[in-house]
Amino acid sequence: MSSMDLGLTDKVALVTGASQGLGRATAAALAAEGARVAISSRSRERIDATAEAIGATGFVHDSLDLDKAPRLVDEVEQVLGPVDVLVFNTGGPPHSADSLGHGRPTLEEAYRELVLGPMALVERTLPGMRERGFGRILNISSSSAKEPIPGLVLSSAHRAAMLTTFKTLAGEVAADGVTLNTLLPGSFATERLYALIGGEENADSAAAAIPARRLGRPEELAAAATFLCSAPASYVTGEELRVDGGLTKRA
Repeated sequence: MSSMDLGLTDKVALVTGASQGLGRATAAALAAEGARVAISSRSRERIDATAEAIGATGFVHDSLDLDKAPRLVDEVEQVLGPVDVLVFNTGGPPHSADSLGHGRPTLEEAYRELVLGPMALVERTLPGMRERGFGRILNISSSSAKEPIPGLVLSSAHRAAMLTTFKTLAGEVAADGVTLNTLLPGSFATERLYALIGGEENADSAAAAIPARRLGRPEELAAAATFLCSAPASYVTGEELRVDGGLTKRA
């Protein structure tokens, strides 16, 4: 059986929030397929170390700084060329047992992180993708966008907003060869999850609630992400793919 050509060789991919976890795994998978990968994070030290480890180019970017989004893309294009693949990843807003306990600054910051920050990058990269007739935009979201998780109201609300935004945009640009899709990961073995469940020592308890009876591996999410960013996925757009070991119960 011949292997599938994903058509990613020499494509320029920008993956945000990629110094660790799901973002790093996705960037590494894209690089392994021959893409020229740019990764971003707030920390220069962490992003440089990750870039060296996975064969990517690191850039410092804070997704909360909306005015810097065009500059990030400019820097990537100066070094690697026009962005063909754009992948958003972020750890997400804080947990709280009281959904009404978040002050306005926290609410606004979550909106900037999960909606305005990604959309600032879409606004900068989408026109060029449409002109060139190829583009892949992928949001690594959360299962909470479809099935709210107790304590994560900020994540649930704003990530759900991005689902409808992507669905609308997908219909507008599909004829131009550009796709927009969303991954809905469940519980993965990452620092973000361990922080939410009170430490790695509680991993077994978290896994017990998952039909697969284990946490996901970042590489498994990255495999799904890589396909959705590929040339063969050209007829898949406006979709939401759950990667959660069967955790989400809602149809």
